[in-house]
Amino acid sequence: MANLELVKSDATSIIDAMVELTRKQREIQERTREILRVAKPILLAEGIQALTMDRVASRMQYAKGTIYGHFSNKEEIVLSLAHEAMRLRHKLFEKAASGLRPARMRLMTIGLASEFYTQRCAEEFQVEQWMRQSNIWNKSSADCQTLIRNCEAGCMQIVSELVREGQTLGDLPTVERMSPEEMVFGLWAITFGSQILTASSPSLRALGIIDPIRSTRIHCCRLLNGFDWQPIHTVDEYLEMVDEISAEFYPQFEQIQREHR
Repeated sequence: MANLELVKSDATSIIDAMVELTRKQREIQERTREILRVAKPILLAEGIQALTMDRVASRMQYAKGTIYGHFSNKEEIVLSLAHEAMRLRHKLFEKAASGLRPARMRLMTIGLASEFYTQRCAEEFQVEQWMRQSNIWNKSSADCQTLIRNCEAGCMQIVSELVREGQTLGDLPTVERMSPEEMVFGLWAITFGSQILTASSPSLRALGIIDPIRSTRIHCCRLLNGFDWQPIHTVDEYLEMVDEISAEFYPQFEQIQREHR
């Protein structure tokens, strides 16, 4: 009987320890999230020079050592913020690529998801740009860099799988000496490059770029037509379809954005 009670006592102690560990893990995770919540507006409003471990600790009323217990340096804070941002982009791409619509139409929807992310999730997009600076990237750990690479690869895979689907179904001819990923790179260069210019250049209108979003959509249409991806669309047809898809998917993208926050 005594042995049985001892076994029960040991089992209870083990369970209590597991619950306590879980509670501590939750506390660590919540403190990590709080550090990111405090750091993000500093980075966005004042830049990387203003983001210091001392300043974050002061705002949280923690010892600086507590912040270092979660992040080795401020660059790792930036990459963690970027990882959260890129997770949102990935969720939007997943939604855009879902369903039974033709692959080319789902690819168009991913283009809209990218537009939504740039315009409606502007803070996340801005954090991504900070992450890409070499002085920040090179000071972060290999683990943080791997998280970013994996997330970016996940977005690439979603899009390249649509290219492969188009090729498998015979809607898209195989392009000689060009992989699906290289084909996606062309679209990526057009969309991401135009989004960077739109967000950072104050002189586009003076240069004759009145509606950069419309211009980007036209370039994407012509590139897909150039790949001979069936069905071929005129520019007017393409723009009309994009507007229709936008009306359907933007509310869904907004819901994903709310849930992510």
